[in-house]
Amino acid sequence: MPDHDEIVRLYGPWLRRTPEDAAALLDGYEGPWWIAGGWAIEAFTGIAREHGDVDPSIPRSDVGALRRHLVGRLDVWEADEGRLRPLVEGAAPLTDTCENLWLRRSGADPWEYDVILMSTTRTTWTFKRDSRISLPLAEILWVRDGITYLRPEVQLLHKARALRPQDQADFDACAALLEPSARTWLRDCLRAVHPDHPWLHEL
Repeated sequence: MPDHDEIVRLYGPWLRRTPEDAAALLDGYEGPWWIAGGWAIEAFTGIAREHGDVDPSIPRSDVGALRRHLVGRLDVWEADEGRLRPLVEGAAPLTDTCENLWLRRSGADPWEYDVILMSTTRTTWTFKRDSRISLPLAEILWVRDGITYLRPEVQLLHKARALRPQDQADFDACAALLEPSARTWLRDCLRAVHPDHPWLHEL
């Protein structure tokens, strides 16, 4: 995956947005949503860092509901393995491999939101890289100041594969603050998915 600067060079700039902006955009949205990515870690730790974008997240099955909510406000693009495709009326269905939707007002405007699609039912979350790992959906979420976030241990599991500098910084800020049960869960998941991961020693 290219870093943020390379993504900007290839696909165009991103408008600075915050979780509060995402909450305003999704006010009245009919489905569940939460904030993932680095902002979810910052909400937990209280330690600020730079963010290239903000990552609202929804169940993959709710893409249609999101598109209906955004009609007339933001265009929805499929971002799949370096390829971008607008999800306009009559477009082909979302590809099976797509994990992200990018949102912007028009082709002349900067990108505003990177929506992460997660594998869930109405009651259960399943880790996209290993179906042995699952939890009740309610247990992967928490709320701060009226905004729902992905729990830090779940976010760190998603970040563990790429291990970019910001991912390591998020782990360093977060690991010591995790509750014992969360540390144990993350450690057990990493042993199953990334058995040689450097974070295991710290956990």
